[in-house]
Amino acid sequence: MRRATLDKPPLFRLARREGARLTLASDTGAVAHVFVLEEDVIRLLVLPDGRLRHARSWTVAPGAEDVPAEGRDRFDTAGFACPAFICDMADEDRIVVATSRLRLTAELRGLKCRWEVRRDGVWTEAARDRPTQAYDFGWWDGTPRHYLARSPGERYFGLGERSGAMDRAGRRFRLSNVDAMGYDARTSDPLYKHIPFYITRRADSGLAFGLFYDTLSDCVFDFGCEHSNYHGPYRYLAAEHGDVDLYVLGGPTVAETVRRFTWLTGRPAATPDWALGYSGSAMGYADAPDAAVRLEGFLAKLVEHDIPCTSFHLSSGYTSVGGRRHVFHWNREKFPDPAAFSERFARAGLKIIANIKPVLLTDNPAFPAAARAALLLADADGEPVLEQFWDGVGAYVDFTNPAAADWWTGQVKEQLLAFGIAATWNDNNEYEVNNPRALAHGFGAPFPAREMKPLHTLLMLRASRRAQVEHAPGDPAFLISRAGFAGMQRYAQTWSGDNRTSWESLKWNIPMGLGLALSGVSSIGHDVGGFAGPRPDSELFVRWVGLGVFLPRFSIHSWNDDGSVNEPWMHPGVLDDVRALMRLRQRLAPYLSTLLQRYRDSYEPVMRPLFHDFPDDPEAWSETDDFLLGDAVLVAPVTAPGVTARRVRLPAGAHWRDAWTGEMFVGGETVDRPAPYARPPFFIRVDPPSGIIPAL
Repeated sequence: MRRATLDKPPLFRLARREGARLTLASDTGAVAHVFVLEEDVIRLLVLPDGRLRHARSWTVAPGAEDVPAEGRDRFDTAGFACPAFICDMADEDRIVVATSRLRLTAELRGLKCRWEVRRDGVWTEAARDRPTQAYDFGWWDGTPRHYLARSPGERYFGLGERSGAMDRAGRRFRLSNVDAMGYDARTSDPLYKHIPFYITRRADSGLAFGLFYDTLSDCVFDFGCEHSNYHGPYRYLAAEHGDVDLYVLGGPTVAETVRRFTWLTGRPAATPDWALGYSGSAMGYADAPDAAVRLEGFLAKLVEHDIPCTSFHLSSGYTSVGGRRHVFHWNREKFPDPAAFSERFARAGLKIIANIKPVLLTDNPAFPAAARAALLLADADGEPVLEQFWDGVGAYVDFTNPAAADWWTGQVKEQLLAFGIAATWNDNNEYEVNNPRALAHGFGAPFPAREMKPLHTLLMLRASRRAQVEHAPGDPAFLISRAGFAGMQRYAQTWSGDNRTSWESLKWNIPMGLGLALSGVSSIGHDVGGFAGPRPDSELFVRWVGLGVFLPRFSIHSWNDDGSVNEPWMHPGVLDDVRALMRLRQRLAPYLSTLLQRYRDSYEPVMRPLFHDFPDDPEAWSETDDFLLGDAVLVAPVTAPGVTARRVRLPAGAHWRDAWTGEMFVGGETVDRPAPYARPPFFIRVDPPSGIIPAL
């Protein structure tokens, strides 16, 4: 068997056809598998030395509620339609694989691929590999790489939670989950989540399609930031571990691509109606020595100021021992009776969502027993591997060990749910594991933990969710997670992490949320008022509330450098405006509930860019702060100081009604609307395709 070289790349031949899978083998030992999964989904798995690095997948769950804890066999096609397809050896140099909607043509020398989508009876090019070294067949460092040709004017959307504009063209992003407190929402990278999926929109044809790489490895996506004279324009994925395992989704629209990707990675979890109200929170409450008094005062202020509230995020201060936090430990000086504390909030109509973290600090009373029981990420000798955490060093729980997942589920039930806590807030769960000595149990097949860091996040959510299902089988299990992965919608609601208090964060959190929604994750929100940094002034605070009331997760949460807390009544001068916005939220809740159910049933995103529903309107592709809530509401938030009116360009192709005045407008018009604090501009689509018009 010869070695591949740049001048003599592998030569592939069709070795086997078995059901939905074609196997291409080469003269160098490289193997490529082609899976025809749906009329609009073809998968390409490239193994440069013929060896599969990880045999299981936890991200792919077509239309399913979940995958087994130990993952899904990566050669399993269950859940897919696996339609009939054409396999044609066009000549000895090429193979063509085609369904009614998607066609892959591969040159067998070097495996140079071209994908086309059939639209209006015509095959239209979607993507093609770079003509020079599209994959690493042994001439570089042996890590997974995929280089695609980049066409002029292409636009790229997705990758989940990213900073800056929705269009990723010209930028490079690193997917490596980190605790990015106080990040710059316009420029910071990396952030909290790992979703290696993006949508390409071709400038020449208007075709939109999706590329999903099923990898849990740290990786880099480059969308034209890098240039080389030797290769022509290109974009690429470069992962640190694993394989090139690519799902091509044929679109041909953004809307169809988003729905298909959401379906591919699993059915979104149900959202109970109680989670759609205002959720109170602030680190300062539970961190304070007199936490019980502070929290009782919060309930009293809700009544005093007539502020509706349905849940409360209980920060990790309830677990404090000195200045450190120990998961599943109740500070009995602050909270002498956790059950009575929960009952007091329940009587006030608030569900408690308690913060939990997946690291045991070395001085946690549970650490020695957990280490002896091998519940923590450890080295080959069984010694827990310590990593830097928030307020010390500790070891991460190893959720690839079933015993550790069982222990976690039991602790959630015994230390939280049994006391009346309604849900879990899974926090600081980015799994910043960098030590190569840290081994994951791997369900009996150990592997370096850093090779699949988001897997531990996923399995943490799974174990937390299982606790709620077992504790209250008849209730929808609701939980929240800061970190995530492709498919996290199966388990949890999320938010954009510990944003910084600034007008810039308010503005750039909007495309960050839209990027998540385009990547299958729609139950989202932001920390209203900003988490880290200065206390928001009255104008910034009320404008942030005016955005937050339109998003599925609406929580005012903060740390604040000066120790203050963000509360609805923090600025008396705008309290009436905040109260009015809270009432608007109550009126929007039934509509949000309907949208979240459609998201679960039909995989439709909740928050949407204008071009999602109006792709034929060229102006809808412009970067704007405006967005759609479902297909019937257009929101035009204020994201700059001193603004008292908004100029809004209404998408062409529909009629729109000003939600406040009832005035009617034709799509394509640009209108000027007053924007007082209590009445942020938004519009109702008069003729939505769904026929669902919110009753406001």
